[in-house]
Amino acid sequence: MSTLQIRFPQSPADQAWLTDLWREEWGGETMISRGQTYRLSDLQPLIAWAGGNRVGLATYYISGDACELISLNAQVTGKGVGTALLATLENVARQDGCRRVWLITSNDNVDALRFYQQRGYRLTALHLNAVDEARKLKPSIPLIGHNGIPIHDEWEMTKPL
Repeated sequence: MSTLQIRFPQSPADQAWLTDLWREEWGGETMISRGQTYRLSDLQPLIAWAGGNRVGLATYYISGDACELISLNAQVTGKGVGTALLATLENVARQDGCRRVWLITSNDNVDALRFYQQRGYRLTALHLNAVDEARKLKPSIPLIGHNGIPIHDEWEMTKPL
């Protein structure tokens, strides 16, 4: 893969691409995190580029001294796209005065648990039945997730900056 570049959206085509990606990967233009509904339009996105192609997306929300990573998508795996997006997000958060980055992932996403822990994130909370509650607000959230695991709970992970 050619050299990765991470940048904020710069064109209507970028915005259309990230909207399509969210609809495809997240089932719409909203995300539920800890009972709060985020609209894609409320979030700050970072797009990863390689060889003139968009290859990944991270969205985040800053509140006070904390940055919440809302979504992370790498369209190719094992090539450093997710790692580059996460590192850039952490640098942006640091520059904006954040003291920590935190995120939520569902109980079925064991690959995400591994990925984030390898990059310094720690498990800080388990929110039992949180996805069941989120499903009431967003019925498109699947019942069964990765590896056939039923989705019920949220893991919270945090990394100090």
